[in-house]
Amino acid sequence: MDTLFSADSALMRGLTRLADVMILNLLFLATALPVFTLGAALTALNFTAMRIGTGECNSVTSDYLRSFRQNFRQATIVALLLAAFGAGLVAWYQVIPGLPFGKTVEFGLLIVWYVLAFGFATTTLFVFPYLAQFDGATRDILRNARLLSWKHPFAALGALALVILSLAVTVFYPIATGYGLFWFFVGFAGVAVANGFLFTRIFRPYIAATTAAKA
Repeated sequence: MDTLFSADSALMRGLTRLADVMILNLLFLATALPVFTLGAALTALNFTAMRIGTGECNSVTSDYLRSFRQNFRQATIVALLLAAFGAGLVAWYQVIPGLPFGKTVEFGLLIVWYVLAFGFATTTLFVFPYLAQFDGATRDILRNARLLSWKHPFAALGALALVILSLAVTVFYPIATGYGLFWFFVGFAGVAVANGFLFTRIFRPYIAATTAAKA
């Protein structure tokens, strides 16, 4: 029994990890104002989630707030650009059915739309974790996130599938998520930590190369 409840036991490590995820989730909810602070909150969420996943996080609050402050300006610009592009995609989708070009052209435009929408979704999933780990101009951040999502399609599909599955369960089986309580206590941070394992593996060689170049 003493071993079970010792600080180094699997049970206690698991409970500590769960507590970290819950704290991270509450920090994200408290700071994620739509558009204005959402970009910085998503960057800090992913930064802290990846550190939790690798066991490098000593203080969830300190890591989160440090990343939030450091990346606030650039993350806000990135979020505004993504929001503008997303709004353009929504408008395009609404306009396509009313165009007087016939069904064939409409079908072709929809194909292009779905390709762009998929690229937008995967780039958005990569851009905030990337910003959490790397410095660079905003244009380079967006381009590199897009290129990495193309270079690692299975990771992009896995991360996207986890987000879509979580949302689908919430919408179609709300009782399974406690009618939203899951998202209030652990949902956002839990998804970020799960996807953080993928992003950490992807970023590791690039971080090593960047460190070697600076040495």
